[in-house]
Amino acid sequence: MAVTLESPESAGCATEQGELSSRAAAEAYIGGVCFKLGPPALIGAELEWLTVHGECSASGPAAAPRPQLSALADALGPYAPRSIAPDSPALALPGGSRVTLEPGGQIELSSAPYDAAAQLCDRLRDDARLLRELLESRSIRPVSVAADADRRPKRLLQLPRYRAMERAFGGIGPFGKLMMCNTAATQVSVDAGADHADVTARWTALYAVGPALVAAFACSPALRGAPPGTWASQRMRAWLRLDNTRTRPPVLDWADPVAAYSKWALDVPLLCVRRPEGVAAPGDGQDGWFAPPGATFADWLSGALDDEVGRRPDIGDLDYHLTTLFPPVRASGHLEVRYIDAQPGDGWTVPVHVIDALMSSPAVVAEASSIAAPLAGRWVDAARYGLADPDLRAAAVALLRLAAAHTATDEAARAVESAAERCRRGHTPTEEETEHGLDAQPPGAAT
Repeated sequence: MAVTLESPESAGCATEQGELSSRAAAEAYIGGVCFKLGPPALIGAELEWLTVHGECSASGPAAAPRPQLSALADALGPYAPRSIAPDSPALALPGGSRVTLEPGGQIELSSAPYDAAAQLCDRLRDDARLLRELLESRSIRPVSVAADADRRPKRLLQLPRYRAMERAFGGIGPFGKLMMCNTAATQVSVDAGADHADVTARWTALYAVGPALVAAFACSPALRGAPPGTWASQRMRAWLRLDNTRTRPPVLDWADPVAAYSKWALDVPLLCVRRPEGVAAPGDGQDGWFAPPGATFADWLSGALDDEVGRRPDIGDLDYHLTTLFPPVRASGHLEVRYIDAQPGDGWTVPVHVIDALMSSPAVVAEASSIAAPLAGRWVDAARYGLADPDLRAAAVALLRLAAAHTATDEAARAVESAAERCRRGHTPTEEETEHGLDAQPPGAAT
């Protein structure tokens, strides 16, 4: 369920030419495209891996060089994304997943949406296996780690979006480039909700449980190039520190997430303004997609950037701006849970089943929110201390046990209960425990 923004049939907020008439019109549009209403039924996931070219190194799993983009395109063939093979048909893999590439050469599978988490995991596992085979045909290995402890960040993709992103984040600190090039996540997407009240409950719950689930699945203690410090999730640290305006919305103050998200999105600074390649911005001579520093989409909409940009934004510009927002849970029609580290091996199946179970009914959503409410907002503590924090550990255990009681299959329940027991002991995910995903050890097994 990758980011796909579709206009509602009757948004009443734009002209037929796609022009935005006012801030109120833009807010109405965002509310319509970012929160699709309907009975929750679907689940999807996105998996990311670092990539290396050549054999394993004794010094670390990602200590080999990054692959060349041409080698990746050759390995992927008709499945190659157009970001590295412009003429590629960019076919979906047999299980419905599409391959994309992140700026540092990380490879990503974005699943199709499915009715059941077990079906999603089966199809995505098959696609991941085929992806590995394709890459290994050209001596490229995907590496199941959430942060690169071995290599300096290096951007491979030279697209205008990523040039602008690196420039914007580079003025803040080192974490932008580290996030772009040296981290990987497990993302889970679920439907927004049946109606406004349901959306509010599900949104609130996904944010409330976030710190505890960050702690439960934190497995990135080392990130080369990060400032000194001991962190359970260096990947989440990077996200939290790269640009607060873009990654940390004040959701604890949001009684109405649809309205509040729409307002927040317009007040986030522009990451970039799309221009034809080689065309400079008016007045500054800058070639590329760069935006005036600190200027927001609302500024652009109001006419405050007429001299710098040379035109007013349309719906396409707003759609694109929404893809440059990176909160822990992003509204993209569905709700994208973006705060979980990439897991070792096939361990990504466990957070998929956890999120699915915690969102399985209004009663479970309410219970999960109640368990996690005292810890809501403790993102930094979760990233720094993980399960070493006793309150986060207790909440993680309680949430995983709640999830285990509401999974759709006995197999998933055993895997989630095993993860709850691991959290109770204060252990992070390990390759041995998660190598086979749902074949994880039973509760109480030694680690």
